[in-house]
Amino acid sequence: MLPALQKSFMPICFCLFALSWQAQVQARTPADALLIGQVAEPQSLDPQVATAANDSRILVNVYDGLVRNGEGKLDIEPALATRWTISPDGLTYRFYLREGVKFQDGTPFNADAVKFTFDRMLDDKNPWHDTGPFPLSFFFSSIKNIETPDQNTLVFRLKEPFSPFLSNLATPTGLIVSPAAVKKYGKEFGRHPVGTGAFRFAEWKANQRVVVTANSDYWDGKPAVQNVVFRPITDGNTRVAEMLSGGIDAMVEVPPDTVKLFKEKSDRFRLYQTTGPHVWYVMLNTQVPPFNDVRVRQAVNYAINKQSLTDKILQGSADVAEGPIPRAFNWAANKEVTPYPYDPTKARALLKAAGAEGTTLTFYVAEGGSGMLDPIPMATAIQADLKAVGLNVSLQTYEWNTYLSKVNAGLDNHTHMAEMAWMTNDPDTLPFLTLRTDAWPKKGGFNSGYYSNPQVDNLLQQARMTTDTATRAALYRQVQQLVHDDAPWIFVANWKQNAVTSTRIQHFALQPNFNLLLNRVTKQ
Repeated sequence: MLPALQKSFMPICFCLFALSWQAQVQARTPADALLIGQVAEPQSLDPQVATAANDSRILVNVYDGLVRNGEGKLDIEPALATRWTISPDGLTYRFYLREGVKFQDGTPFNADAVKFTFDRMLDDKNPWHDTGPFPLSFFFSSIKNIETPDQNTLVFRLKEPFSPFLSNLATPTGLIVSPAAVKKYGKEFGRHPVGTGAFRFAEWKANQRVVVTANSDYWDGKPAVQNVVFRPITDGNTRVAEMLSGGIDAMVEVPPDTVKLFKEKSDRFRLYQTTGPHVWYVMLNTQVPPFNDVRVRQAVNYAINKQSLTDKILQGSADVAEGPIPRAFNWAANKEVTPYPYDPTKARALLKAAGAEGTTLTFYVAEGGSGMLDPIPMATAIQADLKAVGLNVSLQTYEWNTYLSKVNAGLDNHTHMAEMAWMTNDPDTLPFLTLRTDAWPKKGGFNSGYYSNPQVDNLLQQARMTTDTATRAALYRQVQQLVHDDAPWIFVANWKQNAVTSTRIQHFALQPNFNLLLNRVTKQ
């Protein structure tokens, strides 16, 4: 353990009465360390393996990509590549790399390292492919081959035009890893991450903390804070208690019912809120009764009072969702598609017509997890609304990483529903990975409810191949309408992400892509 951090991990004991939102004694975290309360333990710190925003908030501070999203926006800007060109046919992307950059293990960053990163993901004959699996390699399936004319130039040749390519390079899956570290640690690389980022990995103590330290050689300037500690605090109330007591400097995903509390304590805390491309939904197993009948899928959408969920449980921290493409992508949003209204009478009529009255359903529920908001209260309210229209729902709850392993493998024939949340940086991402026929889990995707509509498949493929923004937008609007009508999910909420810091923290900002960039953060 880093000596300067030791006292921050001394256990602070609370009783429920003493935590009535009035902490009488405040701890004071070390001046050279930023302590962040996260919602769960990371799955992996291998950027090509990880899928959760919880992990990404760490990854983007340890690694860099060729490009990145600018601070406070989803625009693409240079990172490890200083510039790039795209051929008129959209098939060739040539990147000119930043010179003199080294990985945190001292090995050079160059074109070979970038090629290694993508070959490891995409080539099943690559000797380091078994360090996966790489569930989001879909992002780069359009790559035909990669050329390295010299150590400062890299060329991607695509099989077909692929409009989200630059956006996908800016995701954590596009972050560049140290080839030497992957070869040294193999399948354990995710516990020993090495990139070129602002912070270098120092320690991962399971279920307690991940510690990163400032990279004094960072090409974009040494970070202002020396150490960052990411603490997994799954229970929202415990996270709030730690924030109030001064045990942590910042927390992400503030429980909705405590947002007002932190607003009122502006002398001690700063609350941050921003909208982003997020969807919280309940996937339905379309392969098995009763959800193999579109009438039943529509019925459960009518049966659930989603406005009540967002107003009462989420305390206004989210809006009701109308489909799989978040309205944060304003240019691609279909404004003619509106959320299913709360109409239990119509729900009962549809259930009766489908012969599904009185059906018993199994509903997988996460105990917590990045972007999952208040998953157990949300599930309980959904259960009550469905019971009111004659459906009996049995909740089965799991710890986040266990939950992901079960759901990502695909819902079995005895599981009818499962919660899920996604944050994305392109309107292509969520529908392409979760709604296409070729994205069923056995094919490597996240379509765990086995939805299939050839028309949707075709529209998504067309949208990927056009470089014209207006044409893409029109295709996504059609996808939104079709999926809304097919109702393979219960469309629930678009979250307005939030975080809170102590007033000791300066230059902290939320990013629209739900990551945290910490190299500019200072602490008094």
